[in-house]
Amino acid sequence: MFGGRGAKRRRMTVAWLFAALALATVLPAASAQAADDTTPPPMTDGFGLTQVGAAVGTATNFYLTVTTAEVAEEQHIKIILPSGYYDDPNRRYPVMYFLHGSPDDPVQQTYPALSMSDRMITVIPDGGARGWYTNWLNQKTRAGAQNWENFHLKQVIPFIDANLRTIATKKARAVSGISMGGFGALHYAQARPDLFSQTAALSGDIDLSVRSMDLRLAVVASLVAYEPSVDSDAAFGSPYPVFNADWRFNEVDPSQHMDRLKAGGVGVSIYVGNGGGSPTDLEFYLEGAAKHVKNAMDAQGMSYHFVNYGDGSGWGTQCNGGHNAGCWEEDLRDLIPRLERHFAS
Repeated sequence: MFGGRGAKRRRMTVAWLFAALALATVLPAASAQAADDTTPPPMTDGFGLTQVGAAVGTATNFYLTVTTAEVAEEQHIKIILPSGYYDDPNRRYPVMYFLHGSPDDPVQQTYPALSMSDRMITVIPDGGARGWYTNWLNQKTRAGAQNWENFHLKQVIPFIDANLRTIATKKARAVSGISMGGFGALHYAQARPDLFSQTAALSGDIDLSVRSMDLRLAVVASLVAYEPSVDSDAAFGSPYPVFNADWRFNEVDPSQHMDRLKAGGVGVSIYVGNGGGSPTDLEFYLEGAAKHVKNAMDAQGMSYHFVNYGDGSGWGTQCNGGHNAGCWEEDLRDLIPRLERHFAS
């Protein structure tokens, strides 16, 4: 669940394709080329997103601040463009949507591997400190509107397709994520297999069934502990398996719906360690969740990419098998070239 990088945040297909094309026709010519080597390209508001102030960063690595009625408060969208993006104004690129963990935000996603690709665009939308990549059951908490799924799937994706030179097809779109974002990546691919051809969970909270009650209660803890504190049932309803009260958890639990990815033709990658065998490391519990998902894929006869690097031995020089950035950097160094090959095939 927890990204563990940086301070806690306190605030924390067709129809849209036509709309994107319509918006693209009115974009300024400068959108295809930055003004200079340090200026992010201009982006045009749309799809319910309104930009606040100017983009921050360089021409190829920057973030926007936006407002939307779907989610309370201002949100960030980080964008990493290939180094040669401005060299050929006719070239279009596939996109990897990268979902951060809790309680991080997009600006904190500074993994060197995310900037290694010259073949695809990477987009990192805000997911909140404990948004859980879902439309919350209770929209009337002190946290305000919390429709994260709407924000990402109905606003951010078409906004990106309208403003950047993307290949706006299922084949050319992937969703991946770390920890809480790993849950989000599989959940989004299961909810909308028409949008994504690949999904990847890095140390993901990808089993929210009663077998992983500890992870369910971690969701509850994040809702209650972070400010403003909200009802423990605010996001997914009751976590307790009494008289089917936990049916919403079961509905969004990735481990119980891998058949949706098989039917949708979505490729799956899972990365996990074992926390060095220590129950004080969250990775210790996520290893069990990942194994449950692997078993579900085996039962479906699915092909997949599964890496259990245990205590990190042999998995690069930065990984100790724990729930930390060193291991996720190594995961990304394996994942990104594989996505590039998929997009190019």
